[in-house]
Amino acid sequence: MTVSPVGRRERKKAATRQAIADAALRLFLEWGYDQVSIRDIADAADVSTTTVFKHFTGKEALVFDQEQDREAGLVAAVRQRAPGQSIPDALRRHILDTWLPIEAHPQRAVFTHLVDSTPELRAYAEHMWTRHAHALAAAIADELGVDRDDLACAALARYVLEIPVLARGRDDLQAAVETIFDLLVHGWRPPATR
Repeated sequence: MTVSPVGRRERKKAATRQAIADAALRLFLEWGYDQVSIRDIADAADVSTTTVFKHFTGKEALVFDQEQDREAGLVAAVRQRAPGQSIPDALRRHILDTWLPIEAHPQRAVFTHLVDSTPELRAYAEHMWTRHAHALAAAIADELGVDRDDLACAALARYVLEIPVLARGRDDLQAAVETIFDLLVHGWRPPATR
């Protein structure tokens, strides 16, 4: 399958979107979410407020500028997994490949603090998380040929999305992710019998 190259117009739109998101995050981290207006962000990105709203649905979406890519990545991990690879193993690989670099990012702690300390951002993140869980559960169900409201598929999706929260703060993040996936795949065993 040949993938057509991204055209100049699409590259320019993507660059503008990224410049807006970068300016917003920089201002939010420097001044605080509530002290920054859309006009401030537009000025910092050297675009109009109309342009900001062409790329983002609102102020909260500026903080989570990669949410669509993250959801698409989760779904693709399930749908485009290697032949013979199980769904949990594909999701394990995806979490290790995408989440570990995010945790290592130098701004991760200040970003997390921004979200945790801002009620609007916490609410947006929760809504986003729920939407991702539904999309992932639907992809899992589709791959297995079962109804999209299948409880096992919904549970697996939610558990997978909780892994970063459970693993955060552990000394060895990769080992923590592996441990949780092993639990999902093989079931719980008391720590003394491992």
